[in-house]
Amino acid sequence: MNLTLFDLDNTLLSGDSDFEWAQFLISKGVLDREVQEAKNQAFYDDYKAGTLDIHAFLEFQLAPLARHLRNELDAWHREFVATRIRPLIGTPARVLVERHRTSGDLCAIVTATNSFVTGAICREFDIPHLIATVPAQENGRFTGSPRGLPAFREGKITRVEAWLEALGLWWGSFERSTFYSDSLNDLPLLAKVSHPVAVDPDDTLRAHASEHGWPILSLR
Repeated sequence: MNLTLFDLDNTLLSGDSDFEWAQFLISKGVLDREVQEAKNQAFYDDYKAGTLDIHAFLEFQLAPLARHLRNELDAWHREFVATRIRPLIGTPARVLVERHRTSGDLCAIVTATNSFVTGAICREFDIPHLIATVPAQENGRFTGSPRGLPAFREGKITRVEAWLEALGLWWGSFERSTFYSDSLNDLPLLAKVSHPVAVDPDDTLRAHASEHGWPILSLR
């Protein structure tokens, strides 16, 4: 059996779902454009530079979830997926996922973006497992804080290993383990698998992949 892991933002998607969700809420008037748009862009720039403070970002990103009822959030999210996410899913990404699924691989999306935003996107790809940052809930409402370790940088390895352990598996259970990602932030997990693949990579990851002989793939 093979293990195949996919990063989501700027890998399977030709854009960033975290960034797009905040922009969507701004467009709906849920978030103040003047204040929040600059913050959203600044956090995104920090992520791309590899300098993101994940805890400060999650405080920003999860706060709107705590201010609204779940049925209202769910309605917005359905519109978000239809208008902002589906246009970011290209045929090559769907074909890649389907090739691994039909080969019988154990497949998961591994993303720092929270599971409220990414759950429906994971289902859009028909990928059975999602390893994401989890927004905490109490009595059916989000608290505005994450639950447990964010699935970011080295945290992705920890979260993947906990998931495998819950399935009675470990890295050695697989003939081949593959991880597809675009980002320098994913270098820890890329180095952990037996077959790392750089997908439309940023400059840092492209240089690292070239130096180490990793495949470089485009899904655009």
